[in-house]
Amino acid sequence: MIIQVQDLVKRYGDFVAVDHLSFDVAPGEIFGLLGPNGAGKTTTIRVIMDILAPDEGEVTVLGQPPGRAKGQVGYLPEERGLYRNLKVLDTLVYLAELKGTPRGEARERGTALLERIRLEEWADRKVKDLSQGMQQRLQLVAAVIHDPEVLFLDEPFQGLDPVNVERVKSLIAEWHQAGKTIVLSSHRMNLVEVLCDRVLLINRGRSVLYGPLAQIKQAHAPHSIRVHAADLPLDLPGVIQVQPDDGAFNLTLVEGVDPKGVLRELLDRDVDLRAFEVAPVPLEDIFLAVVQDEDESEEGVNGLA
Repeated sequence: MIIQVQDLVKRYGDFVAVDHLSFDVAPGEIFGLLGPNGAGKTTTIRVIMDILAPDEGEVTVLGQPPGRAKGQVGYLPEERGLYRNLKVLDTLVYLAELKGTPRGEARERGTALLERIRLEEWADRKVKDLSQGMQQRLQLVAAVIHDPEVLFLDEPFQGLDPVNVERVKSLIAEWHQAGKTIVLSSHRMNLVEVLCDRVLLINRGRSVLYGPLAQIKQAHAPHSIRVHAADLPLDLPGVIQVQPDDGAFNLTLVEGVDPKGVLRELLDRDVDLRAFEVAPVPLEDIFLAVVQDEDESEEGVNGLA
């Protein structure tokens, strides 16, 4: 594994920001690190980046302690910060040199990256002359100017208009295709669904949802389906209710029943199906439901204490 986190704990005084958190990130994947504000996402990233020291637990990056892997890691922090009075290309060269890249190579890479994000004409302008969207794109490529193996992107779509969101999404996909391992933290659930292979949802510093995105969505499959047919049997296994609705039927399923099983049953009974609709559950709905359940459970425990 490229990143391994085992029983990570980070406290700020009496407040536990990260509470015995464990997960790993595989080579070449886009891994989503999700959670509500204050859940511990940024603290976790900062520990992995060796910006903060853990109070308990073990963290390895590329098989090494975080501090030894810094040159192979790129980081887009949530709090943006570029040298406003430095020229655009000089900013990239300077940041690359800090990571050990020779100046000539840094200048060549910087020029190519500015062309990629359509800022080549701004290379000799100062950072403060760029719009917010331009600065965001510049900060993003600054994270990869030294050609790292691992990228941490904390809210890369923050403050971007739809055009720049698509540009950033395209860049992330390109880096993924190039074999980079990417840890993505974002509130944009629709983009997480498109980009990520696996996700970790943390709340109150603890893991509450972790695994391949496809499996998570399957586990939270909808409890209702819509069947278009002239008639439908009322004794279908796993179906609680069959409700006619304008030439179709809405079926309410027992929790945990796979809609594919219902489809097979209908086919086995030779029902004349015209359509069988299962609406996918958006990741945002799963996110909200899991966090709400976790918070209600925590409040219940506290109420009994």
